[in-house]
Amino acid sequence: MKRKSIWLEGISSNTCPKLEHDIDVDVLIIGGGITGISTAYHLTSQNLSVCLVEKNKIAEGVTSRTTGKLTYLQENIYTKLKTYHGKEKAKLYLESQKKAIQLVKGIIKKENIECDLQKVHSYVFSNQNEKKICNEKNLLHEFGISVRDTTALPTGENISYGFYVEDTYVFHPLKYAYSLKDICLHRGISIYENTKIISIDKEEEQYLCKTENHMIKAKYVVFAIHYPYFIIPFWMPLKAYIEKSYIEAFKVDKNYKFSAITISSPTISTRYHSDKNCHYQLYLTNSHNLCIKNNEKENFEQLLQTKKISPDYIWSNKDIMTVDSIPYIGSINKENTLLIGTGYNTWGMTNGSIAGKIISDIILQKQNPYIELFDPKRGINIGKLMNFPIILGSNVYSFAKSKIRKQKSWYPSSVRFEIRNGENLAIYVDENQKEHIVYNVCPHLKCGLIFNEVEKTWDCPCHGSRFDIDGNCIEGPSNYNITYKAK
Repeated sequence: MKRKSIWLEGISSNTCPKLEHDIDVDVLIIGGGITGISTAYHLTSQNLSVCLVEKNKIAEGVTSRTTGKLTYLQENIYTKLKTYHGKEKAKLYLESQKKAIQLVKGIIKKENIECDLQKVHSYVFSNQNEKKICNEKNLLHEFGISVRDTTALPTGENISYGFYVEDTYVFHPLKYAYSLKDICLHRGISIYENTKIISIDKEEEQYLCKTENHMIKAKYVVFAIHYPYFIIPFWMPLKAYIEKSYIEAFKVDKNYKFSAITISSPTISTRYHSDKNCHYQLYLTNSHNLCIKNNEKENFEQLLQTKKISPDYIWSNKDIMTVDSIPYIGSINKENTLLIGTGYNTWGMTNGSIAGKIISDIILQKQNPYIELFDPKRGINIGKLMNFPIILGSNVYSFAKSKIRKQKSWYPSSVRFEIRNGENLAIYVDENQKEHIVYNVCPHLKCGLIFNEVEKTWDCPCHGSRFDIDGNCIEGPSNYNITYKAK
């Protein structure tokens, strides 16, 4: 069993250099996942100098851990949006998801990209709540979507009630992202990996973006990072929470051409994938608010017990969930020079793809029908009023818990905490009895850290930063390492 995403198996991409000099560009894109690389693609051949920087490797963050679905059937999202925003905006969101699928299909065809794109039926089903299913199905029918009722999945598994559509897709997200990277490089986009943006200041009409050793000057800055690491002016911790999910992939005899997701808890999401030698089923479940369940060994064990099949791959993923169920895509300042794409509510492949088009259109001063819908500066609505206390409470709870009880009852004897010279330290002793010492605080907002025994990482239970056992930051919002330096 490999503790990594199936998409990382048997695939590689040429490494881009680290930034080693100062540069001056029109557009700086921070983040090389589906949003950043899509934005860069749409800005090629536009007579703009564009630079994309990624703190690790292109597309090997959240994009590499998705299930790789391109579908507009997203649990009961349209019922929620009708409640929070009204029927017109719910329909507009549907149109945006269908547009995203068309965009990806069009790019794949135009650029002749090999990424295992496959047309599949998408199912939404429930064994508990038929009313939710009926409400979602009826609303989709009102929006002109042809849906079909069913009481069984294509595998023959019986379900209480469900429906499906026929015009959705699955693909290999890394093959797609790597191809976009190569196209962008070929067309003059500058891409730098292992390059962190440490700070951003404004000077007249330009942003001064500092890396560890160099400066990037830019007229536009795009935050295409999973969890934006700045607080002001967007106050991200008060506008969203993080949901964590667990995924396994195991060999099966056949590639069934469908994807499916439940509309009730616990969430179950599945699809199939084939490589040159085998067929696999991908199975996601046990999703939860990151702030609530911190015993990663138990969380993974619950995943493994669900199917009771020894998987070939297991991994976890995190998604940003917004207070009103609509992503934050667009400008966050009145000059339209500071832009963002995040909060995709578990549907990153469609929303990340449409984000690339929306953001590039704003920069190019083009019309786009979805700018207002996704506007990060949108006002108060019932969704925000209902969910804001929950998000605030979970953040406070997680922060307090991380400080009060450091030594969790489930930790193995190889994990311990100490105070040395007045500094809080966390220590992991590996199988060779080597001590790996880190500072026990996340640089982002000073939460205490928890040890992920399965993936051997130190994780922030508040906003999702991750560090390897030696303290190197491997996932934001933190931009800094926590490596201990003895005094």
